[in-house]
Amino acid sequence: MTPAEAHTRILFLRGVLERLNYAYYQMAQPQASDAEFDLLMKELLQLEKQFPQFFDPNSPSQRVGSDLNNNFASIPHSSPMLSLANVYSASEVRDFADRIARLLPQEPQYVCELKFDGVSVCVRYQDGQLHQALTRGDGLNGDDVTSNVRTVRSVPLRLLNCPLPQVEMRGEIILPHQAFQKMNDERQQNDKQPFANPRNAAAGTLKLVNPKETAKRGLANFAYALTGDALPFATHYDTLQAAQEWGFRVSEHIKLCHNIDEVLDYINYWDTHRHALPYDTDGVVIKVNSYAHQRALGSTSKTPRWAAAYKFAAQQAAARLLSISYQVGRTGAVTPVANLEAVELAGTIVKRASLHNAGQIEILDVRLGDTVWVEKGGEIIPKIVGVDHSRRPPDSKPLQYADHCPQCGAALVRPDGEARHYCPNEDACPPQIIGKIIHFIGRKAMNIEGLGEETIELFYQNGIIKDAADLYFIKKADILPLERIGGKSADNILQSIEKSKGTPFARVLFALGIRYVGESTAQKIVDHFPSLAALQAADTALLQTTDEVGEQVAGSICNFMHTPKNIALLDKLIRAGLQFESQPRQLASTALAGTTFVITGALSQPREAFKALIEQHGGRVSGSISGSVAFLLAGDKAGSKLQKARQLGVAVIDEEEFNRMLNKLTDGCQ
Repeated sequence: MTPAEAHTRILFLRGVLERLNYAYYQMAQPQASDAEFDLLMKELLQLEKQFPQFFDPNSPSQRVGSDLNNNFASIPHSSPMLSLANVYSASEVRDFADRIARLLPQEPQYVCELKFDGVSVCVRYQDGQLHQALTRGDGLNGDDVTSNVRTVRSVPLRLLNCPLPQVEMRGEIILPHQAFQKMNDERQQNDKQPFANPRNAAAGTLKLVNPKETAKRGLANFAYALTGDALPFATHYDTLQAAQEWGFRVSEHIKLCHNIDEVLDYINYWDTHRHALPYDTDGVVIKVNSYAHQRALGSTSKTPRWAAAYKFAAQQAAARLLSISYQVGRTGAVTPVANLEAVELAGTIVKRASLHNAGQIEILDVRLGDTVWVEKGGEIIPKIVGVDHSRRPPDSKPLQYADHCPQCGAALVRPDGEARHYCPNEDACPPQIIGKIIHFIGRKAMNIEGLGEETIELFYQNGIIKDAADLYFIKKADILPLERIGGKSADNILQSIEKSKGTPFARVLFALGIRYVGESTAQKIVDHFPSLAALQAADTALLQTTDEVGEQVAGSICNFMHTPKNIALLDKLIRAGLQFESQPRQLASTALAGTTFVITGALSQPREAFKALIEQHGGRVSGSISGSVAFLLAGDKAGSKLQKARQLGVAVIDEEEFNRMLNKLTDGCQ
């Protein structure tokens, strides 16, 4: 294919994929199957890789995110992103309307919108193409999160038939319930603290330094305003209707209200129906519809006079605490769970609520028999937020936190600086053993199909497996006598186990369930230590030269690799034929072999581009300064790393010196 033919095909594929994205995400009317969409996307990615001269940052292929880092530069807003004044009752809503009526010649129309509980952003478009995206920040300046916002599929990369040369969309980035639950499940599997609510998760996701990780999280966006001096409409409502036609996702629940009674009807409806929505909303935003009226009303230094946010009261319910049970995870972490008398809360029946840890129980002074206040954190996770002391039984006693594991009886420990208690008996505590094996077979680990939690428990309880390595030595005759295991089922399980032997080293490392080593960290470790032998030989200092590996992670890896039972486990897995060596990468040269760099400050390209260049020539990039670092590549506004490098005597070079050094070294290698 010639470059001209490739360019034509690339433009065609981009157009088709943009239309399919619009139909799916904005109109909720899919026009192709996932397989058809993926096939088109795969072809586009291949052509863009083959012909990089046709790169376009607004190509649909950029939705998947790149590995480039963001520096999150602070950028001024074109106009302040003001906060809204809050109102909490019908009388306060009427007071808001009365103040407006005194300042306007006639009663205005209002637009009511659901108040999404997420992160506000503004997204700038030039000539119909996404140009820049900023967080709200302090209202005057926001962080540049363009690379991450490009991965949000409900944010259009190109506008459809928009007549304005420049337009700015203000919207709310949210995390829908389903995506939030999936994220927290994965965090708990990786022994990470789950996010408290979708808003915190959305905020954290939007500030990830790796847009490729952002793309996996499932963020969504609702446009709630367009700003600019040349808007062709006189009202906010008409502008939002046009925004939909231009490709923005606008909530289908906005409503034009002709008086304040209709506003209150809207509020009352959503106060009871919001729990059926697939995302969080914590109130209703009320705006004067006419732009002329908005300009006449103006703003204070902090809030516009023409808008207000009605906040729903937090949903709470009183329930009696019957007992507390303790759950043991695969890492031995013990979580207390309150068992309650059934109570209806936010449209669901709640019987259990999290108490997090012993410290939380002490702060709340929760006791058995208490009537406790239960609230849904982020409208999803039930949690206890208080105690009704007026209803406390007279004979109540302070709760004694469990001091022994409820599963194996081992004495619990609480490491210094940690809120959780742990069961240290990882070799003989059934839920820890079973949990580790379940993690091992997971989709993002060894991906052994046909095995689920119940089957693993069945195998363990019948003595067929004692650890993950035993899976590779199962015979058909071992499992055929078990309940629910037929001949075909047994064959499928054994075939899937055999197939998993081809799983790459990075996923095998993740599957081992080393504490603090998640999926992305495992990949970075394997990039630096391409074999198990290399990893076993590394000490904590050497491990910390790996990006994202600090002292805690390095210590956990070393401890795992040098514990006798884990050495035995690895030996069994090696005998089984698993992959413990990654395929060597093709290097451009070995000019930087054995040389470790740290990169800091603002450079002409994202840091990841320099990291890739260093690694292509055999070097390594660390995230922290230490005595093993040879050079600090420092750009503008280099901070604490520059100071530490000077203290340790690490050579500091700028971008020009780096390029000169690399050119000289690579010339010598040719």
